Amino acid sequence: MKKYCTLCFWFCCMLIGLYAQPKKYKIHTVAFYNFENLFDTINDPNTRDDEWTPEGTQHWNTKKYHQKLQNLARVIAQIGTPENPNAPVVIGCSEIENRMVLEDLVQQSLIGDKDYGIIHYDSPDKRGIDVALLYQKKYFKPTSYVNIPLALYENNQSQTKFVKKKSSDTLSTNNRIYTRDQLLVTGFLENQEIHLIVNHWPSRSGGEKKSNPLREAAGALNKKIIDSLQRLNPNAKIITLGDLNDNPFDTSIKKMLQAQSKKQEVPPQGIYNPFEEMANKGLGTIAHRDSWSIFDQILMTQSLIQNDYSQFQFWKAGIYNPSFLIQNSGPYKGYPKRHSATEVGFSDHFPVYIYLIKKE
Repeated sequence: MKKYCTLCFWFCCMLIGLYAQPKKYKIHTVAFYNFENLFDTINDPNTRDDEWTPEGTQHWNTKKYHQKLQNLARVIAQIGTPENPNAPVVIGCSEIENRMVLEDLVQQSLIGDKDYGIIHYDSPDKRGIDVALLYQKKYFKPTSYVNIPLALYENNQSQTKFVKKKSSDTLSTNNRIYTRDQLLVTGFLENQEIHLIVNHWPSRSGGEKKSNPLREAAGALNKKIIDSLQRLNPNAKIITLGDLNDNPFDTSIKKMLQAQSKKQEVPPQGIYNPFEEMANKGLGTIAHRDSWSIFDQILMTQSLIQNDYSQFQFWKAGIYNPSFLIQNSGPYKGYPKRHSATEVGFSDHFPVYIYLIKKE
């Protein structure tokens, strides 16, 4: 009897040990980074890039340009570590002058082995800055991509309105407010279809209140893209990411996108924003007059916050702000370490990221 009890005891211990084994997950990082004025040194007569030339006010030369590329590559290589030693599998990026600067960036020694592909379109922005997507070819396979214009016009009363483009539209192009397109990329993250929308919404130039309708229109366009994808597939896994130039609790996001801050409050086909909770805690990605904002965000549809980890699902989000990205002296101490007259910095924004995980 004693021997039988001993065998039962060891059998129970073996079962407990078996079920206590930690589950193994595969993990990928998805990130967004506003590169802040990633310009080459060549003057483009069709854009307002004169400041970023050797003769311009920034005295932007080859040495400074290459230092900027090295700085950005250093950040990209480390976003999401230590939870994931691999650099982001996809990176939405903004404030890029052209495709050439991205080609120079992905060849930097710190990230050259990641073999990043590039998806980029020239946008109508008058400064010539665009959005783009970088992706590790080993893990993400694009199947389609398109740039979707945000058509904004001013009427004679200087009131901004969002205009749906029609063949019968008679509004003068002289009244158009040129801004960045929204980039929609569809592809497979390993064997799972993912849709990504890269954004850089209109700035607060001229004041927050006056410019609000521009970002509300950007939010409406973003929601329209998401709705169109969900009509084709109600369970479409969609991530929208970018510099939205608004906080998570502003109208463009809360009303136009109807984004929720708590997972349990997200309805089917709804949108979850993990960065609203961070904003409520006083965290930020950009600072102005000693006030922090989270303009850089990554949002996702309800299909990515379920508990079925047989496919990639959202795990957690973060702001990447290590000490080397922070100004450590002067009037802007504590701010993101950007370019100055004496030093080539990184960006006036901190990058943001999320983790997607699934069971191995």
